[in-house]
Formats: sequence, C-alpha cells, structure tokens
Amino acid sequence: MKPWPCRSVPGVLLLLLLPFATAAAETYRIDPAHSAIRFRLRHLLGTVNGSFRQFSGTIELDREQPTRSSVRVSIQARSIDTGIDKRDEHLRSPEFFAVSKYPEITFQSRSATQTGAQEGDVKGDFTMHGVTKPIVLHVTFLGPGQGAQTTRWRVTTAPLNRFEYGLRWSESVERISMIARDVSVTLEIEAEAVR
Repeated sequence: MKPWPCRSVPGVLLLLLLPFATAAAETYRIDPAHSAIRFRLRHLLGTVNGSFRQFSGTIELDREQPTRSSVRVSIQARSIDTGIDKRDEHLRSPEFFAVSKYPEITFQSRSATQTGAQEGDVKGDFTMHGVTKPIVLHVTFLGPGQGAQTTRWRVTTAPLNRFEYGLRWSESVERISMIARDVSVTLEIEAEAVR
C-alpha cells in the first residue's frame, strides 16, 4: 500500500487528498445510492441487523487552510430499517427514537489524525435522540468509487451505548430479553466531487 501524501492531515484531507490531489472542487457530497449505514445489536435470541435508508453528508475542503475543512453527516431517524415493519414502527415511536421530536441523527467533525498508510481517526460531535457526545470515527480508504470523481471509505467507531442517548424501553423486558446496551455501527461511504 502506498503511504499517505503527508504525515499529518486534518479530517477532510484524510477523506479527499489522496485520490484528488489536483482536483479543483471544494465540496464533496456523500452518494446515498452507493453508501450504507448499518448497525447491529445483540439480544437473547440472536442479533438484530439494521440500517438507515435516508442520509446525506457534505465534505467542505479548504485547501489553503485545511484545518478549517469539515465533514457533516445527517441521518433521517425515520428511515430506520430492521426488516420487520412492526419493530421499526416501535423504534420510531416516543419509546425509542421519538422521530417526530428528534428527526435527525448527526455527526459534525472537529479534528482528525492519521493512524496508518490508508487510515485515520476523525473526532467530532455525534447527536442522537437530542443528546450530543464526542466520538471518534475510524476511517479506511477503500479506493475509487463508481465514477472518476469519487472515493470509497469504510467508517467504524467504538460501540455506542444506547442508554447514554436515552434509547431504552422497559427495563424489565430488556433485562429478560438480554437486549444489549452497545450498538455496533459501520458505514460504507462513497463521496462525489461537486463542481
């Protein structure tokens, strides 16, 4: 694997500079048609796998002062999909995501560091269910995307404790069903330059 073009790069350069060192575009947009946001939660009878179907994201690149660059992602909480309609409706209800009150789940970057030849950590503020906490996204470059002006990335983070975001239902039911507090999250992202 080839090394990164520099040893210390801010969050947006981690996402953009390697494949588009000479590109003129200053804005990159996540393509939801070729991206995915998935999660996994364990319980007594197995594992629930789900995803969010509607999301958007923008990467702003300041080439003169890269530390001013930023990444923002917005997920529509209503688009949660676990493959069971009744469960999804319950998750959208006030007992869980309360999507009418908290329609968006967001991430706003603050800084980044390089951790390997094709990897980096992006720190930022994650907001879900009205609660904002700092998290670190682990980003890995996967190569070019569907078009000449796109890149692909895998993004992971430490498991999220849903209790910290107020996402809990009946304590007795959850204890009996052994529904885990921690939720694993993985993103497959393709971003396209906006001219």
